[in-house]
Formats: sequence, structure tokens, C-alpha cells
Amino acid sequence: MVSRLAFVCVMSSLAMAGCASKPPSGLDATRTAYVPVADKQSLLGRDQAGEPPFSAFGNSKRGRSSGPLAGRTLKVSSISGIRLRDKEVILTFDDGPMPGKTDNVLEVLDRYGVKATFLMVGQMASSYPAVAARVADHGHSIGGHTYNHSNLANAGNTRALNDIATGNSAVARASGTHVGFFRFPYLAQTGALRSAVANRGQVILDVDIDSKDYFTSTPATIAARTMDRVRARRKGIILMHDIHTRTAAMLPLLLSQLKAGGYKVVALQYRRSRMPEALVSAGTGETGSRQM
Repeated sequence: MVSRLAFVCVMSSLAMAGCASKPPSGLDATRTAYVPVADKQSLLGRDQAGEPPFSAFGNSKRGRSSGPLAGRTLKVSSISGIRLRDKEVILTFDDGPMPGKTDNVLEVLDRYGVKATFLMVGQMASSYPAVAARVADHGHSIGGHTYNHSNLANAGNTRALNDIATGNSAVARASGTHVGFFRFPYLAQTGALRSAVANRGQVILDVDIDSKDYFTSTPATIAARTMDRVRARRKGIILMHDIHTRTAAMLPLLLSQLKAGGYKVVALQYRRSRMPEALVSAGTGETGSRQM
């Protein structure tokens, strides 16, 4: 048992070290916060091995956003449907789900009565299906983030699209809901890949405001940095990660400051389109998304 725990600790340390490195392409994309699963059985946390992925659906908390911070709900079938007004933001969380940490994020979001979009890594969702199901059960939107957080820019279309499809399938099985949204890991993409994903009916989410919560900073620092960028842009899609303790710790600070500043949190809902989205080139969209 001791040697097994030591192995998991070593693998977790290596994973975190790898998260601080740049993507293989050398892009100045954001450093990934993704933590690969070293040992499914020993890392399950609150999810017991063999627990049915839909066990959390008995007491559904699905519903609309509520409270003074909650804004509109946008039902979108393409990126062109994401049109934010002044002082409107969208909350997004990448790389989960992670037992405990994702649950803490859910608790804060429930407390403030707002909804977010969770872009899940397929491998993580497969390892922690009960957590993935809880996210959907709380009424948040679900998206894919590949199966194992691969950099797809140089992977080739066939391999990249297979990775995306495998990740989407894993997330759908675990969460019990349709995976309508997608974000490229590292935001590393090509025009051809972007068009292919859009034509498959998924809404690609870019990033306007990067919280940089993958750097080791205090919760107060992360919240202040994020709010500085929110004030500068006045609206946009905020990138966070639900696999860090510091993110859940800073979230009440961020949401309190958004509320005090008169901002509204817009909820996204996926709406199936009868026709594939027209070709979408990188950098389009009403949010003015910045490719990082």
C-alpha cells in the first residue's frame, strides 16, 4: 500500500511539472492545467470504483440561473450566437472533472446562483463519472476538451478528429448529457480543424479573459488579475480550471467583485441546429475572442 501511494504521489508530481511546460508546438498558448490520471483506482476520491455514472441524477438541481448576478441564458447552435452585451461574462472551466475540487466550484456557483460551462477532458470524465454527472445535474453546460488534452495543431486532421470524438463520447457517457461545446487544448488549432468541429455541430468556445489560475498564485491575486482584464474588456468568455484548489478559493472573490461592478453572468445552453454550421475561421465571433 505504501509503495502504491508513493507511486501515485510521484506520478502526480510529474504531471504537475508537465503542466507547467509549453505545448509541443512551441506556441505561446497558455500552459495547461490538466493533470493526467496516474492510477484510476487510487485516484477516484469520492467516486467509488464501479459507481454508476448516473447515480447523481436522483435529485436533479437542473434549472435556470437565479440571483442578482445571474444574467441571460443564451441558447446557441454556433459561435455566432454568442453575442454579449456590455458587462456580460461567461464562466468556463477546463480540464476536469476532479473529485472535491470540481465539487467546491459547484458549491460556489450554486451559492451565487449562476451557471457555467465545463469543458471536460474525456480521460478525466471516464475516471470520475459521478463528478461529471453532478456537473450536468446542477444545470451547467457540458463541453469536450479532447480525450487526454492533446495538442491538436500538428496532429493531422484524422488523428485530431478521432481524439476529439473519443473525448466527446467519454464525456457524454459520464455526464449523461449531450456534449455541445468544445475548446481546443492550449487553444492550439488549425482552420481546417476548426471548420471540421463546427461542421460536426459543436460550438467552439474561444477565450477573451484568461484567469491564469494555472500559475501558483494566491486566490486574491487570481481574482484581482481576472477582474483587471474584465474591466479592460467589459465583456467576454472567462477561462478557469476546476482542478485547482486555488480556483475554488478565489471564485467567491471574483463573483463578489463581478456583482459589485454590475456585471451579469450569462449562461450558455446548447441548441441543436438542423444544419451544420457554415465554415468558421479562427478568430471569428461576436465576443472578439483572442487566440492564445
